[in-house]
Order: sequence, then structure tokens, then C-alpha cells
Amino acid sequence: MMTKQVRYEALVKALHGDLYRYAYWLCHEKQVAEDLVQETFLRAWRALDSLKDEKAAKSWLITILRRENARRFERKRFEMSEYEEASITDTVSQSSEDSIENQWLRKKIAQLPNEYSEPLILQVLGGFSGDEIAGLLDLNKNTVMTRLFRARNQLKELLESEPQQRGLYNG
Repeated sequence: MMTKQVRYEALVKALHGDLYRYAYWLCHEKQVAEDLVQETFLRAWRALDSLKDEKAAKSWLITILRRENARRFERKRFEMSEYEEASITDTVSQSSEDSIENQWLRKKIAQLPNEYSEPLILQVLGGFSGDEIAGLLDLNKNTVMTRLFRARNQLKELLESEPQQRGLYNG
């Protein structure tokens, strides 16, 4: 029988990267994403005994992270001034073409309604199946599959609406 500490450390090691990527897609801020992941793992530590099936750990942690993200909007937060926000954005280095293209694609996905972008992000970043996404979002599988289909179509339309952008970074 593994100790709680060993189970916890294995979870963190195996899933920290996936959780961080998902958190970053949710909030688009490095520090907030790190805080969300840290709070998620803190809550996971407290409730680790309730995780009976290790195969469900990723879904369980994503659910905790989604709830943690929702709590952010329930709490009173201090907003950054426009000046601080601008200085932070200016310091982000966009050196590689991949990074620029990924950022451009992320902006296109962010233009999709949340009901379409969230299942798409869970599928693409999280690697979740339609059944798993349905469980995470508390929807039926057909609804999830329809939303994924519509998300891809809307994203395709957004990408095709800017033909000059598509080939811009291809040497």
C-alpha cells in the first residue's frame, strides 16, 4: 500500500505539466496559472483519500482546477492598472515563429464562445475523450461532440477569414 505522500508526489510529478497548460489556457496569465495549479494540488492533498481510482486522477484534478478557477471570480480581486498590464505584456519575448503562431491561434480560440472553446481545449490540451469531457463539464456526450464539431468549424472559419495571416510565417 502506497503512503499518502508517495501517491501525492506521483500525482504531482505525472500531472503538473498538464494541469499548468490547462490553467494557462483558462486564464492566459503565468502567475495566475501557477497559483491555480498550486491551489489545486493543495486541495488534492486534503482530499486525496477520496480518490479511489488512480486512473481517474487527471479528471479529478481538472475538476478541482476548474472549480478553483471559478472561485477566482467569486473573490474580490485587485485589478492591475493598464500601465502595469502593458509593461508586463511588453516583457514577453516572442522570439520563435512557433510561439507567434501559437499565440495567434490561442487568440482565435479565445474568440470562440466559452461553451465551444472549453471542450476543445480539454480535448486538445488535456487529451480527454468525449466521455471524459462530458463528465468534467456535466454534459451529455452528444452535446460535447456537437460542441467540439462546432468549435472546429468556427475555428476553421476564423482561420479562413484571414488568408493573409495563414502564410505569413511560412518562410
